[in-house]
Amino acid sequence: MDYDLRFFASGPTELPPVAAKAGFRSGAKGTHTSRTMMLDDLVAVLATVPADAPRAGYTQAIIESNCLGKTTIATRRHSNQRLGELYAFDTQVPLFRVLRRIWDLDQAGRPLLALQCAVARDPLLAATATAILSLPAGAEFQRDQMRQALRSAVGDRLNDAILDKVMRNAASSWTQSGHLEGRTFKKRRLVQPTPGSLAYALYLGNLAGFRGLQLFSSGWITLLDCSLSCAQDLAFEAKKLGLLDLRISGDIVELKFDRLDRQG
Repeated sequence: MDYDLRFFASGPTELPPVAAKAGFRSGAKGTHTSRTMMLDDLVAVLATVPADAPRAGYTQAIIESNCLGKTTIATRRHSNQRLGELYAFDTQVPLFRVLRRIWDLDQAGRPLLALQCAVARDPLLAATATAILSLPAGAEFQRDQMRQALRSAVGDRLNDAILDKVMRNAASSWTQSGHLEGRTFKKRRLVQPTPGSLAYALYLGNLAGFRGLQLFSSGWITLLDCSLSCAQDLAFEAKKLGLLDLRISGDIVELKFDRLDRQG
């Protein structure tokens, strides 16, 4: 199957209005100039803060209660800012609201859920996706391919030193998600998609403008290393979990997200 990677290849520079309203971010700047997707910190915060807490509850947990165990106030504030950039921590933002809805239902899918949200909200991480997803299993990660993908997305708006830092942080994020393994020399590995991460991929793909059967060939499905048949099987598993309303008949796909986002 040919997957549509336009969203990742473009950075993105422009977003459908519905995607921007839902919490997607665009432009030539992103959190990966200074941090990775911070999976361990995300897990710790979501284990501490109630699912219905407002944004201020996350700030209180990170800065005042120091749930991340940071040594200085400055580091706590920086972590709060960067995590907020990547995940919003605000149930008024649909991308986070849906992430939080799935999080406790699908613990095995958490690294992929975190990556999906971070890709949607950090254009720099999104721009590195094609360099990772194009690698076959076992292939060695090539920095030059990632550099080329980033330079194509941001042009001359980042200098070489910043670009190198983005590549290091992005490679770490792709390792945290399971797409890369190894320390000095990283290699591509295939991730194991889950019903929750598949439901989130369909949700993100819908916001990005894909419809019907196209939803199963978007770049969001590619992030999961998922074939068409695997994706459809997992979609029906997600339906059983109460995350989706789905009917597939041949090339006709009827998909509703009312149960996934009850406030949408």
